[in-house]
Amino acid sequence: MRRSFLLFLLAAVIVSCSKKSGEPEAAATRHFTHDVLLKTTPVKNQGSSDICWAYAMLATIETEHLMQGDSVNLSADYLAYMLLREQTLRRAVIGSQPISTRGTLPMALRLMHRYGMEPYDTYRTKEGMSMKGVARHLQLMADDQYHHPATLSEFDGAVVQTLDEMMGMVPHFVFMLSCEYTPGEFARSVCRAHEYEGITSFMHHTFYEETDLEMADNYYHDTFLNLPLDTLVSRVDSCLHRGHPVAWEGDTSEPGFSFARGLAILPDGEQATAERRQRAFDTRRTTDDHCMEIVGIAHDDKGGKWYICKNSWGAGNPYRGFMYMSEQYFRMKTLVVMMPRGK
Repeated sequence: MRRSFLLFLLAAVIVSCSKKSGEPEAAATRHFTHDVLLKTTPVKNQGSSDICWAYAMLATIETEHLMQGDSVNLSADYLAYMLLREQTLRRAVIGSQPISTRGTLPMALRLMHRYGMEPYDTYRTKEGMSMKGVARHLQLMADDQYHHPATLSEFDGAVVQTLDEMMGMVPHFVFMLSCEYTPGEFARSVCRAHEYEGITSFMHHTFYEETDLEMADNYYHDTFLNLPLDTLVSRVDSCLHRGHPVAWEGDTSEPGFSFARGLAILPDGEQATAERRQRAFDTRRTTDDHCMEIVGIAHDDKGGKWYICKNSWGAGNPYRGFMYMSEQYFRMKTLVVMMPRGK
């Protein structure tokens, strides 16, 4: 059943992780009782960008700090800036690297540890800026460099100048609590290397081994510990009950996923099993669409279990930007989760 990553990329349906347009507004119709609810920074809005992976992973780090009595608020836009710079230089050298801000949760950690971090209030892109438009412009620059090369340092300087003009200039230092940090020092102060681990659950890979999951956006081939589905759910529940958040990545293309209603549900009566989950993945009914932070567990009036998710599409829904994901939806549509290691 194992497919090559290249074939999966060619056949995968790419779905944007930005908010669905044209979805009707709806009032809240369910009552939830919170069993666990962790602290969060304010809900943010990624707009039309594809950097949900950065918002979700950084939100998870922010909550981890809040639960420890600390406070940080981190810039997803800074990671997008560094990703675009990195991809442009690579395309200029090898000629075929796509330039895109799509990604997966581990990419946020990879970029943070490589390029550092900026606070949310220190670096935000210019209002009205289109990251997709920036990517198209950088692709033209990279292709010209590939065919008519200047020195790589000169080209990198031109890329930085372009990014500064289109997205906004990145500060060289971070000032916080009367201290001065480089972006690298600041990143190391908020997230240690290997602090988080990735977990997945699919039957076509060996359980209890690290696997390179065939997700279209996993072009850095990050690996995840493959666990049985019940074990994955148990690990997530235990992590939340111990006061630690979880970053979620999965499918949001189902009709039951509605930001306007604040709900993610399967059709009535549909039950998720490992076999059905595997079949949906094999037939690409489950795709790598979106990332959110899981910050709690709730139950409804009938005793059903729900996960409380902090989204990054603004606060314009009945739950002020949060969503309730049913346990069955989580079991069926989760691709990977990231959580503090050993929690």
